[in-house]
Amino acid sequence: MKVIKTGVSSWENRHETFTEQIKDLYELGNEDNLDALEGYNDATKGLQNLIKEAIETDTPLRSLGAGWSWTKIATVKDGVMLDTKPLNTRFTVADTAVNPAYTGNKGQLLFAQSGNGIWELGAFLKNRGMSLKTSGASNGQTIAGAVSTGTHGSAFDFGATPDFVVGLHIVVSPDRHIWLERASAPVVAQRFMDLLQTELVQDDELFNAALVSFGSFGIIHGVLMETEPLFLLETYVQRLPYDAELQGMMSTLDFSDTDKLPCGNERPCHFSVLLNPYDLDKGAFVTTMYKRPYRTNYQPPVDNAAGIGPGDDAASFIGTITDAVPALVPVVVTKVLNTSMTTNTDPHFGTLGEIFSNTTLRGKLLSSAIGFPAELSPRVADLMLKINKDIGPFSGVFSFRFVKQTKATLGFTRFEHTCIMELDAPLSDKAYNFYTQVWLMLEHENIPFTFHWGKANEITPQRIQRMYGDAATRWINARKTLLNADCQKVFTNPITQQWGLA
Repeated sequence: MKVIKTGVSSWENRHETFTEQIKDLYELGNEDNLDALEGYNDATKGLQNLIKEAIETDTPLRSLGAGWSWTKIATVKDGVMLDTKPLNTRFTVADTAVNPAYTGNKGQLLFAQSGNGIWELGAFLKNRGMSLKTSGASNGQTIAGAVSTGTHGSAFDFGATPDFVVGLHIVVSPDRHIWLERASAPVVAQRFMDLLQTELVQDDELFNAALVSFGSFGIIHGVLMETEPLFLLETYVQRLPYDAELQGMMSTLDFSDTDKLPCGNERPCHFSVLLNPYDLDKGAFVTTMYKRPYRTNYQPPVDNAAGIGPGDDAASFIGTITDAVPALVPVVVTKVLNTSMTTNTDPHFGTLGEIFSNTTLRGKLLSSAIGFPAELSPRVADLMLKINKDIGPFSGVFSFRFVKQTKATLGFTRFEHTCIMELDAPLSDKAYNFYTQVWLMLEHENIPFTFHWGKANEITPQRIQRMYGDAATRWINARKTLLNADCQKVFTNPITQQWGLA
């Protein structure tokens, strides 16, 4: 494996909201003179050597994805960060490498090295008539980064990105790397173990814990995913009254009794609601998407004049808002929103990768996302409007997306149907202070919620206990099961210590 020690001593995240002081940044890559499998296995050995070096020099390690997080979850102060993006080999899986007990479609399995970008996988799969099952609205993350932070998906009858993963290849020590999958859902055969020269571990508890583990369980080298046949999303954006009917759809995800949506009472696969507190009389922006069979005779989506596509969320344009004086905030937010969001009664069509294609950042953006039970979404929305009136104005909008419950132990989409409220705003102390007051108010109102691990949050051990209960203890125990004491130390960073998870 190529290891380039860059000598970099500070690192800044993609959103330019913080810097971390580090010992070094290593750029990793597969060797050019080896075939795909040989290169992958060579990289496994290279990762083991890096762990050995870290133990011997008492240096913590952290794998870095695309640098998309707002928290220091993928960084390690005074340690070595590993840039895994060039580790982007992909493999289809032969029938002989699949466990006969596997109940899924063997032809739809895809194995990807950790550094593959979501956007890369989408393009790779499209050329084979296949698709990821879900993705976030922004596709800039790597697959290991998206899964490890529990990036929420875009389909409320599926789940978040960890939920299409059925196997993990993890380098856990200098002399051990494992293939981890659920005992209740075996996927690979001994042939697969032989090819990766690895050790099979089948354990539901360990697998569910390792899914969302933010680099704390060793180095995730490969991810096995279930994909599905390529499909199109038929996409609309409407302005609908923020009334009892819309609130009912938000709280129940029952669309059987409405004629307000573009396809009547047909159940969409994606549903999101965006509220501008300064222009609510004109209604909410409601995005609905319907799954359709793939066909070639469609016009792929085109960005509007503001450079915003049909699957882009508020984060793609809110950063362009300058931090206005309070009296001007309503005007500025409304102007930017109306310029950026384009309603359409005629559908836009595109594949998942074409609709959720954004990898572009516009301006310095602060973003927070919390998850709570979908049935509480109208109540939370009302609270947000009240909080904004009392302590605002907030230089952003309130957006709500819905995702099915995850199996990941620390997945933040942990409610049966999780409503994810995203608060995007230009970077400022005022925006952060607003977040803090929102989180306190939700606690005061006894509304259960979880934080997105990779976005702005104020996680404490007490809040983790409230959010996850004994699941947090089970996650810690799973980590101790997989990692010996030396390796736990290597894969510990300050933020997981602060959260009480290490």
